[in-house]
Amino acid sequence: MSTITDRAKSWLAPDFDEETRKAVSNMIEENGPELTDAFYKDLEFGTGGLRGIMGAGTNRMNKYTVGMATQGLANYLKKCFPCRDDLSAVIAHDCRNNSRFFTETAAAVLSANGIKVYVFDNMRPTPELSFAVRQLKCQTGIVITASHNPKEYNGYKVYWEDGAQIVAPHDVNIIAEVEKIKSIKDVNFQGNSKLIVEIGKKIDDIYLKKVLELSLHPDSIERHNDLCIVYTPLHGTGIMLVPRALEMYGFTNIHKVEAQCIPDGNFPTVKSPNPEEGTAFELGIALAKKVGAELIIATDPDADRIGLAVKDGDEYKLLNGNQTAAILFYYVIKNRKPSTLPYYIVKTIVTSDILNDIAKSEGIEVFECLTGFKHIASVMRAKEHTMKFLIGGEESYGYLCGDFVRDKDSIMSSCLISEAATWAKDQGMTLLELLNFIYKKFGKYTETLRTEVHKGKEGAEEIKAMMADYRKNPPVVMEGQPIVEIRDYLTRKITNLVNGTVRDIDLPVSDVLQFYLANGTKLSVRPSGTEPKIKFYRSERTII
Repeated sequence: MSTITDRAKSWLAPDFDEETRKAVSNMIEENGPELTDAFYKDLEFGTGGLRGIMGAGTNRMNKYTVGMATQGLANYLKKCFPCRDDLSAVIAHDCRNNSRFFTETAAAVLSANGIKVYVFDNMRPTPELSFAVRQLKCQTGIVITASHNPKEYNGYKVYWEDGAQIVAPHDVNIIAEVEKIKSIKDVNFQGNSKLIVEIGKKIDDIYLKKVLELSLHPDSIERHNDLCIVYTPLHGTGIMLVPRALEMYGFTNIHKVEAQCIPDGNFPTVKSPNPEEGTAFELGIALAKKVGAELIIATDPDADRIGLAVKDGDEYKLLNGNQTAAILFYYVIKNRKPSTLPYYIVKTIVTSDILNDIAKSEGIEVFECLTGFKHIASVMRAKEHTMKFLIGGEESYGYLCGDFVRDKDSIMSSCLISEAATWAKDQGMTLLELLNFIYKKFGKYTETLRTEVHKGKEGAEEIKAMMADYRKNPPVVMEGQPIVEIRDYLTRKITNLVNGTVRDIDLPVSDVLQFYLANGTKLSVRPSGTEPKIKFYRSERTII
């Protein structure tokens, strides 16, 4: 505690603003858990950037931690591109409290270091930031967002010049530069306004034109343009582009949940702004029942994830991320346009294997990667000259079609899933009936996810201990079934418990364990990389 208190007292120096000094002084006086959690460590600049609770402290999202991260990024850019005097970056932000302030902070630091900065004039979806990096030929991009985290959080994600989130070697190299920033005295906050350029509608128009080019069956939309759709952005950035994109596709019967179209970082109408949570759909379902909607679409605050509810008799059925993926992948794969290069798809190791079955039935190669869209983007980067990316996705409600964006994209997903609904109508089916048709053809995959939350310093230690115990004392039976194979992505080894053979995993190191049971059930466990959670996945296939 004395070390923590000393760290806190250093934030009482005149270098910090009065509001910060007052908040820290109060924490020191109370000497409680808040002081410990705010100062027991530095907010880690991880392999994607920063994410944490907003407030004063070394382990918090604030002007100073954002400034130090940005100074480290600026230093790395100069080392990485030593011969360039025209370095540039683009920054976008979501609807969260302080997101615009953190955007302006990052822009000031980059411009103070001689880097030109394009800043969106208002909140924008994360996938548009990915697109803008490529479109504007920038060396890096930053999006200020904590995705679907609770309102207390904010975050800072870094993208490289290919429009994808940073991966090796840039991730660890940037981390090294950030860790060299030991004091806010090392940060140049004095921005150069001449190097800061505002952008907006022009980029929107170019991006939406590319989204429209993904359409596979405009004729189906023309026949069913009155498909009744309810849309909610859950107070987030999706309102900027999703309704407009759907209208460009030709849909004429779109109903917005007006109360949730108001940008608000406090997310007043939902318990959690997460389309994975059923409660996020309550207002959408009420409106859908009123207008007779066939499809409800919800996007998270930074509009990279999409959740769906489909009409099921007089009620609405929430689809999980794997079910939505099955429909979207099946539609895109079956109706793909001709290509001179062989197509491929990408999925993560915890995403439903039904996607493998769908792709292989059409002779399309499947690549699997670790959880996180940056790994899908890495496959895209490696294959872009020899193969053609068709679609990628992960069970956590994120999907991408086409290669002009390098992150999950709810805008294009909203359009294509709505178009799939009209195509299904042409086949005499609803989306739910289409899903059941896919299950009959490939087998029904039933996936469940259980999440445990372990907050703070103690929580992080608990999660670490749980994973260590699984490795030290691995189970031999689960659900009454013997375990026949264990895949450990930390050691990158696959152990067959039947014959004792061991083989390598050709993927980067990750703290993930997978247990394969004798009856074919797959159980996976991994700590979340962005939240204080540990996740347990279960997948079972049955023939129907």
